[in-house]
Amino acid sequence: MKTKLHDVAHSRAGDKGNTLTLSLIPYKPDDYTLLCDQVTAEAVKNHLRDIVAGEVTRYDLPNLPALQFVCQRALTGGVTTSLTMDTHGKSLSYALLEMTIDI
Repeated sequence: MKTKLHDVAHSRAGDKGNTLTLSLIPYKPDDYTLLCDQVTAEAVKNHLRDIVAGEVTRYDLPNLPALQFVCQRALTGGVTTSLTMDTHGKSLSYALLEMTIDI
Protein backbone atom coordinates (compact mmCIF):
# COMPACT_ATOMS: atom_id res chain seq x y z
CA MET A 1 0.00 0.00 0.00
CA LYS A 2 1.25 3.49 -0.82
CA THR A 3 1.06 6.51 1.48
CA LYS A 4 2.52 9.99 1.72
CA LEU A 5 5.36 10.66 4.11
CA HIS A 6 3.16 13.08 6.06
CA ASP A 7 1.12 10.08 7.23
CA VAL A 8 4.12 8.55 9.04
CA ALA A 9 6.50 11.44 9.75
CA HIS A 10 6.94 15.16 10.22
CA SER A 11 9.68 17.42 8.92
CA ARG A 12 11.54 20.62 9.69
CA ALA A 13 13.60 22.77 7.35
CA GLY A 14 16.62 24.97 7.86
CA ASP A 15 19.00 26.89 5.66
CA LYS A 16 22.52 28.20 5.41
CA GLY A 17 23.30 30.16 2.29
CA ASN A 18 22.15 28.15 -0.71
CA THR A 19 21.99 24.91 1.29
CA LEU A 20 18.73 23.48 2.60
CA THR A 21 18.52 20.99 5.45
CA LEU A 22 15.44 18.84 5.88
CA SER A 23 14.82 16.61 8.87
CA LEU A 24 12.44 13.67 8.71
CA ILE A 25 11.17 12.34 12.03
CA PRO A 26 8.74 9.41 12.24
CA TYR A 27 5.71 9.80 14.51
CA LYS A 28 6.40 6.26 15.76
CA PRO A 29 10.02 5.22 16.40
CA ASP A 30 9.26 1.80 14.90
CA ASP A 31 8.79 3.48 11.49
CA TYR A 32 12.42 4.68 11.44
CA THR A 33 13.58 1.53 9.61
CA LEU A 34 10.85 1.98 7.01
CA LEU A 35 12.07 5.53 6.38
CA CYS A 36 15.71 4.42 6.19
CA ASP A 37 14.83 1.78 3.60
CA GLN A 38 12.74 3.96 1.32
CA VAL A 39 13.68 7.60 1.79
CA THR A 40 17.16 7.52 0.32
CA ALA A 41 19.19 10.52 -0.78
CA GLU A 42 18.51 9.51 -4.38
CA ALA A 43 14.76 9.28 -3.76
CA VAL A 44 14.70 12.74 -2.16
CA LYS A 45 16.81 14.17 -4.99
CA ASN A 46 14.38 12.72 -7.52
CA HIS A 47 11.32 13.92 -5.60
CA LEU A 48 12.71 17.48 -5.33
CA ARG A 49 14.35 17.45 -8.78
CA ASP A 50 12.73 20.74 -9.83
CA ILE A 51 13.96 22.47 -6.66
CA VAL A 52 17.34 21.00 -5.70
CA ALA A 53 20.04 21.67 -8.31
CA GLY A 54 22.92 20.12 -6.33
CA GLU A 55 23.67 16.96 -4.41
CA VAL A 56 21.55 15.51 -1.62
CA THR A 57 23.31 13.83 1.31
CA ARG A 58 21.46 11.80 3.94
CA TYR A 59 22.58 11.52 7.55
CA ASP A 60 21.08 8.78 9.70
CA LEU A 61 20.38 9.67 13.33
CA PRO A 62 19.21 6.35 14.83
CA ASN A 63 19.35 7.50 18.45
CA LEU A 64 16.75 10.23 17.86
CA PRO A 65 15.38 8.47 15.54
CA ALA A 66 15.48 10.78 12.52
CA LEU A 67 16.99 11.39 9.11
CA GLN A 68 18.57 14.60 7.93
CA PHE A 69 18.98 15.57 4.29
CA VAL A 70 21.43 18.26 3.22
CA CYS A 71 20.42 19.64 -0.17
CA GLN A 72 23.01 21.71 -2.03
CA ARG A 73 22.01 24.55 -4.38
CA ALA A 74 18.39 24.40 -3.29
CA LEU A 75 17.51 28.00 -2.44
CA THR A 76 18.18 29.80 -5.75
CA GLY A 77 21.25 31.51 -4.38
CA GLY A 78 20.35 31.85 -0.71
CA VAL A 79 18.32 34.14 1.51
CA THR A 80 20.02 37.42 0.61
CA THR A 81 20.05 36.85 -3.15
CA SER A 82 16.97 34.73 -3.89
CA LEU A 83 13.93 36.23 -5.55
CA THR A 84 11.64 33.40 -4.45
CA MET A 85 8.74 33.89 -2.06
CA ASP A 86 10.20 31.40 0.46
CA THR A 87 13.87 32.33 0.58
CA HIS A 88 14.51 30.19 3.69
CA GLY A 89 12.94 27.08 2.15
CA LYS A 90 10.63 26.46 5.11
CA SER A 91 7.83 25.24 2.84
CA LEU A 92 10.15 22.62 1.35
CA SER A 93 9.65 20.43 4.41
CA TYR A 94 6.04 20.12 3.24
CA ALA A 95 7.22 19.33 -0.28
CA LEU A 96 9.27 16.44 1.13
CA LEU A 97 6.24 15.16 3.06
CA GLU A 98 4.34 14.85 -0.23
CA MET A 99 6.72 12.05 -1.28
CA THR A 100 5.00 8.65 -1.66
CA ILE A 101 6.37 5.48 -0.01
CA ASP A 102 5.20 1.86 0.33
CA ILE A 103 4.01 0.66 3.72
